[in-house]
Amino acid sequence: VIMNKKVISQLGAALILTGVVACSSSSETTRIEPVKLEQDPNLCYFDDTEVRAPDWICGTPVEGYPVAAVGSFRDTKAGTSFARNQATMDGRVQLATEMKAKVGAMVKNHAETTGVGDQETVDAVASVTQRQITAEILFGAKAINYRKGPDGTTYALVVMDPQQAAVAAKQALQTSYKNQQAQWQRFLGEKAQNELEAEMDKMINSEFGAMPQ
Repeated sequence: VIMNKKVISQLGAALILTGVVACSSSSETTRIEPVKLEQDPNLCYFDDTEVRAPDWICGTPVEGYPVAAVGSFRDTKAGTSFARNQATMDGRVQLATEMKAKVGAMVKNHAETTGVGDQETVDAVASVTQRQITAEILFGAKAINYRKGPDGTTYALVVMDPQQAAVAAKQALQTSYKNQQAQWQRFLGEKAQNELEAEMDKMINSEFGAMPQ
């Protein structure tokens, strides 16, 4: 009987030890976290995922379109067509911001190249020209691509071709000059109308590589 008790005691101790080891092993396993995939900084991904996205979603320049922007719209039950329309509208807003930056850079680049105008005058002319970029002036903008992200967000690539962008820029310049002639005359000097047109075309061609017809 004593032997049996001893054997039973030893078996019980072995089972307890096995349980401790098993629990320890299980605990160690649960503490191991999965290794996240490293994103390649040269590639584009949808937000907070490792899912590759088209490069244009990350703002990569689109060949043939000097002015482009990305609009987006969250996932809803309204359907694909509605989501695309909303994403396109958002893209037009972003495009207006992009165009403002373009015309501002155009004015400042021209000033640096030609050495005309002091900094205050250049900034004032750039600012008044940027204010002329409105939704109406971007009538030629269109969506040329759509993509739906993993979370259901719809993205729209909205662009203007070089000619349309040049026409919009010139319209903004002309309206700016009409409204603020004094600032423009300090910027470009006392130029005849045909000389002024030539200066505007020079700025536009430098920034967009296209001259309005």
